[in-house]
Amino acid sequence: MCQLLGMNCNTPTDVVFSFSGFAERGGRTDHHSDGWGIAFFEGRGLRHFVDHQAACESPVAALIRQYPIKSRNVIAHIRKATQGVVALENCHPFVRELWGRYWVFAHNGDLKDFHPRLHASFQPVGNTDSERAFCWIMQELAKSHAGVPSVAELTLTLRELSQRIARHGTFNFLLSNGEALWAHASTQLHYVERKHPFAHATLKDEDLSVNFAEHTSANDRVAMVATAPLTSNEEWTAFATGELKVFVDGALVG
Repeated sequence: MCQLLGMNCNTPTDVVFSFSGFAERGGRTDHHSDGWGIAFFEGRGLRHFVDHQAACESPVAALIRQYPIKSRNVIAHIRKATQGVVALENCHPFVRELWGRYWVFAHNGDLKDFHPRLHASFQPVGNTDSERAFCWIMQELAKSHAGVPSVAELTLTLRELSQRIARHGTFNFLLSNGEALWAHASTQLHYVERKHPFAHATLKDEDLSVNFAEHTSANDRVAMVATAPLTSNEEWTAFATGELKVFVDGALVG
């Protein structure tokens, strides 16, 4: 299975600390070595990096560790291939446009016999079950809403769509449109909310600690979502099976 990492904040924040530990799972502390990717929202724009090399060895991943790109919504993924060859077009996260906004999606799991009918607007480039699921979600969102819906309306629709896809297998995913971060768990997913008073945190996968109080203000809020907890001294909360959560401005809102 793959590994997921998501960040949602109320102010642009860099993900260097968390990504440093997360990338170690891409072939060094875990066996997810079939590619990786990360996407950063910046206003209405998007920075998107993918590589078919293992994250622990990728020069692109080394760049991300050293380049403090600040964003309010970030999605990262390290891949253990189940469907689709090891190739750049099969690396998550995937990106599509809907209603004049970028949407970013990453999936951990394995969907069996999931071959929905897809219209011309949303077609997969690669050959993964994950990208097919993303295209179908985008298609169904476009069909369900005539215009840009609220986060609450999107959450209701995504909850229904997630249940329908999850019948085909394991469907842990992260999805963002730059406004909110949605996370769904079929098996394993955890989150932590960081807010004032900020404290020290220590990574599980690398000998690295940070005092968040030195890098934040009293009004900052950051929500992190990961397949498995990234730090050893923070209280991460496990998702329930089949649960969809949504984070806005660094806080859990539904």
